[in-house]
Amino acid sequence: MKTIHHFGSVVGLAAVLTLGACSDMSPANTSNSSSAYPQNTYSNNAYVRYGVVQSIDLVRLDNTGLGAGTIAGAVVGGIVGNQVGGGSGNTAATVIGAVGGAYAGHQLEKQNRQSSDAYKLTIRLNDGSYQTLTQTTNADIRVGDRVQIDNGVARRY
Repeated sequence: MKTIHHFGSVVGLAAVLTLGACSDMSPANTSNSSSAYPQNTYSNNAYVRYGVVQSIDLVRLDNTGLGAGTIAGAVVGGIVGNQVGGGSGNTAATVIGAVGGAYAGHQLEKQNRQSSDAYKLTIRLNDGSYQTLTQTTNADIRVGDRVQIDNGVARRY
């Protein structure tokens, strides 16, 4: 009798878990068509927020990342360094060549890269909080415009 009771408990638990897995776990869309301001929603697995632009500042983006120049310099430096010496001296020369080549390639790349301008938007969201975004295009957004933030990009709506 105890085995049948235990089996029934396991079947009941499995049924509850199965039904729970079928439920929609995403938050309910709380938009109210009578509201003048749309509410934050989920769309295509992306969180969409709404707000009003409070300020727009022009900022300069410095391109300081490691790029192809750094990698190419390291490869060339490593090859040149590998041609020097033998044994453990060869290994040291290869490492020093790769590091020196990477540094030289990075410096050349920095000189050839242009700094770019971007727009830093401060947005007061409909829930009262603030969000700051930096994006390279302005998309004709002005202070006071209502915007939709989708995947980290602000657009007028």
